[in-house]
Amino acid sequence: MKIAIPTRGNKVDNHFGHCEAYTVFTIDENKKISSSEILPSPQGCGCKSNIASVLQQKGVSIMLAGNMGNGALNVLTSHGIEVYRGCTGDIRLVTEGFLEGQVHDSGEGCQHHGHTGAEHQCNNQ
Repeated sequence: MKIAIPTRGNKVDNHFGHCEAYTVFTIDENKKISSSEILPSPQGCGCKSNIASVLQQKGVSIMLAGNMGNGALNVLTSHGIEVYRGCTGDIRLVTEGFLEGQVHDSGEGCQHHGHTGAEHQCNNQ
């Protein structure tokens, strides 16, 4: 199994489409992290970039994210990637929490979606 997380530093980036990078953890048969890889984030909005197809080609089946709009959510799910929103904190701890069954999708998405970078704000933080 492979799990991707939008990352800023070593924390879950609350803004999927404008993260610094995506960290991809490979999970072994014992539900432990066996390796990690950093993928640079494509420039621009997450729902309009090719990141979903890149992650799919890498074998990612789970996305642990902070917040994202419905466009990005739809693109990821259409590429066979199950999304869990509402994640915060250290990416390794979030991933371990997910593997222990402690992470669930918040069900909340970004309500306002502008494609102008820093002006983007989410109403449900």
